[in-house]
Amino acid sequence: EVAGECANPVLFFSGGKDSIVLLRLAEKAFRPGKFPFPLLHIDTGHNFPEVVELRDRRASELGERLLVRSVEDSIRRGTVRLRSETDSRNAAQSVTLLEAVAEFGFDAAIGGARRDEEKARAKERVFSFRDEFGQWDPRNQRPELWNVYNGMIRRGESVRAFPLSNWTEVDIWAYIQREGLHETHLHLNGSTHAELCWLQALQEPEATVKSFAAEFHKRGPNEARIRELERLVGQMALELEVLKKASGLYRQRKGGSW
Repeated sequence: EVAGECANPVLFFSGGKDSIVLLRLAEKAFRPGKFPFPLLHIDTGHNFPEVVELRDRRASELGERLLVRSVEDSIRRGTVRLRSETDSRNAAQSVTLLEAVAEFGFDAAIGGARRDEEKARAKERVFSFRDEFGQWDPRNQRPELWNVYNGMIRRGESVRAFPLSNWTEVDIWAYIQREGLHETHLHLNGSTHAELCWLQALQEPEATVKSFAAEFHKRGPNEARIRELERLVGQMALELEVLKKASGLYRQRKGGSW
């Protein structure tokens, strides 16, 4: 639908789990032809080398054009300002993205966001419209009845399209297992300093939780960081349960369609 209705679309690709699934769906939609859009990664500058290597290798294997724009460049230009070097750069990515949209004149961007991820994304439509300033107004979106989408936009406006919008996390992991997309590195894209602890937590979850619980009650300059670490460990425990469930569902549905 995006390829048919939009003049200059782009597909987000970072190497994360949703991104890997989105890329596979694009392969199935357009192969054996070339993608009618390039790939775009907004790099925080904190990505692990394995993720960057996976991103570059998959783009090369597919023979598709990969564009990379960095938050570091936005910081140097002065369009992004962080309070400290350890601040998360997730929010800053939106500034770099808008700069890339303006630079290349993209009128549509295909992303891997899902409604089950958070409350804000639950309000997103599959075709989510942005005004000429790149702003999203949840009260000014179009109805989507029976999977019929209206991609008409005025000059300066753009669309964010989310093909995975109605997928759940279980769907994502089951699809990854079915398609053999095991190189995705969970959420280890280095977007926050806390994610460096994920590898240790995956290996020793109980010990990690106890350690963070003990540190949580301490007061000091690292209190905010410790709170973030404890939150991520709790998220990790939930994700491990989702992985187990996805694996079980896959075994039950093996041989059928997903």
